[in-house]
Amino acid sequence: MQTALLLLVEDDPQFRSLLTTTLENQQYTVLAVETGKEGLDTARSKHPKLMILDLGLPDIDGQEVICRLRKWTDLPIIVLSARNKEGDITQALDNGADDYLTKPFSNAELLSRIKVLLRRIGKLPNSNQEVFQTGELKVELTKRRVFMGAREIHLTQIEFRLLCALIHNAGFVVTHRQLLEKVWGASFIEHNHYLRIYMGQLRHKIEADPARPRYLLTETGVGYRLNED
Repeated sequence: MQTALLLLVEDDPQFRSLLTTTLENQQYTVLAVETGKEGLDTARSKHPKLMILDLGLPDIDGQEVICRLRKWTDLPIIVLSARNKEGDITQALDNGADDYLTKPFSNAELLSRIKVLLRRIGKLPNSNQEVFQTGELKVELTKRRVFMGAREIHLTQIEFRLLCALIHNAGFVVTHRQLLEKVWGASFIEHNHYLRIYMGQLRHKIEADPARPRYLLTETGVGYRLNED
């Protein structure tokens, strides 16, 4: 039975009530609050497993809530918002959100994202995690070996670091800025063409059809996602 404690920060009372009922029907325990301040205080005092956060709050903008949380906790955050511009999505993810759903969305999609994110807690990065596998893609992290089925694939150091950055966030979008900083360093965060070049090379080595990738997915205008079966 799922008993994870979830924190819902949503100012619309009807939507908050409906979403609380949906989550409780899935056996989650839900703490539902209305404001950003309540969200921050509750996160600190109740230690939830995951936060579901609306951006348009009456006191503190959701983007600021994310920034304040990231100063002291790695609490997983799923953003729910009617803001659907690429800039808003990218900013939320760069600020430290783990995932982003635009309203309206299906309950099934939200529940799926919650399950994936809860499953990921403590999974990676992990010094004891030696192998990552999804579908035919297998990565021996400590040995730095990559396989597609029984076939070993040679990756350059940059390609392997790029793949590992995606593995550490498997199932979730990683922004261009985050990838550039993790793989190349902070001085390269504006060099998006590096990502296009190396992602193209990585897809040609891993994907059966690079034009229709199964594993290395593009989130248009935002970043990339490693598809996790």
